[in-house]
Amino acid sequence: MGSDTVLTLILKAGLVVKFVLLVLLFFSIVSWAIVFYKQRLLSRVEKESAQFHNAFLKNKQWDALYQSTKRLMLSPLANLFRAAYSLEGASREEIRSALKRVESTEAARLERHLTFLATTGSTAPFIGLFGTVWGIMNAFMGIGRIGAASLAVVAPGIAEALIATAAGLAAAIPAVVAYNYYLSRARRSIILMEDFSQELIEYCVRNNGQTETGSLGD
Repeated sequence: MGSDTVLTLILKAGLVVKFVLLVLLFFSIVSWAIVFYKQRLLSRVEKESAQFHNAFLKNKQWDALYQSTKRLMLSPLANLFRAAYSLEGASREEIRSALKRVESTEAARLERHLTFLATTGSTAPFIGLFGTVWGIMNAFMGIGRIGAASLAVVAPGIAEALIATAAGLAAAIPAVVAYNYYLSRARRSIILMEDFSQELIEYCVRNNGQTETGSLGD
């Protein structure tokens, strides 16, 4: 069946099936936009975090590190460091509380929009199934009107039903794959952030009040 034939069947489909296809098209377009956005965002986050962590391990002069973080605005590690930089003289609990707030904000940013992918993956097949049921129902109604079953009578309804099924799967499968992939990458960054937060807490507590010039915001 050529693409022109599929387009013709879509144009001849009933209003309900057309609406179902439009809804699935919306889910698919938004899902792919999120896929490209998350790929770009997480790649930059991972690159900037690696750059900052390498700089942190090599340079304990916090003034210089703080200046370097101004070029790394997407890195959760750099954002944690900026929060810790202003906590000179703070207690362990104050430092932990401040960094926990940053962790929560950064985790939400990393996982933002992934819920839509999960929603698409779980609901799109059922939306397509609704179109399928409606198309089959139209096919049986056509048999009832004509009073006889023939390929010419049932083919349009069955065809639009299968198109709805295919559209539902086409929207759901990439969304599920992308959701699992990007959630895994986001969780890796979150775990790295949590580990670095603990490292910062210990470093701040150990050095508060007894740091060299240039450390902890001096």
